Amino acid sequence: MDELVKKSTGHKDPWRVFRIMAEFVDGFGTLSEIGPAVSIFGSARKMPQDDEYYKVAEQIAYLLVKKGFAVITGGGPGIMEAANRGAKTAGGTSVGLNINISTGQKPNKFVTKLLEFRYFFCRKVMFIKYGSAFIILPGGFGTLDEFFEAVTLIQTGRSDPFPVILVGKKYWQGLLKWLNSTVKRYGNIKTEDLNIFQIVDTPEDVGKIIDRFQKKVN
Repeated sequence: MDELVKKSTGHKDPWRVFRIMAEFVDGFGTLSEIGPAVSIFGSARKMPQDDEYYKVAEQIAYLLVKKGFAVITGGGPGIMEAANRGAKTAGGTSVGLNINISTGQKPNKFVTKLLEFRYFFCRKVMFIKYGSAFIILPGGFGTLDEFFEAVTLIQTGRSDPFPVILVGKKYWQGLLKWLNSTVKRYGNIKTEDLNIFQIVDTPEDVGKIIDRFQKKVN
């Protein structure tokens, strides 16, 4: 949990503003120079390089670099490592936004541009502000958090629409079924809200969605 939302420590709280400000200044200063970028999310659990989704993440990142995008990930192991690996292999900018947490997440060796964060919310701003698309592969609570953050910002009009793509129909079908059969049925979302994101299986499908979006906005 972020320091900021832990129980108050009294007079120390206001001084955290300067630490927070420093993270924003470093992030804005570094990422404003990388050009068009795509944020890729997924599990931070270590996995073999021949894992199905590791390979897909690597291929997606490689493809996107060849299309002229930098790749931004959380900088850790697992899916993040795979995406950074694909970006670096393709000769592109491979950004890692590493978070300092109790599990001691270490940046993977395929990151070419590294930023370290203490605060999750500062880090999330960077993903949103500098990622012109969100590519979300299988993951846990953190991955779900990023997914729902993106669709909420688009749903409420706080962000211009951008591609939000879930990769892995088999993995995400239970979530989609629940959103349709329960959340929508109770009236908590509308049918059109489910059109904010798309679900695909292949790197090529990801590329097509981003190409169509770029043509529409350019």
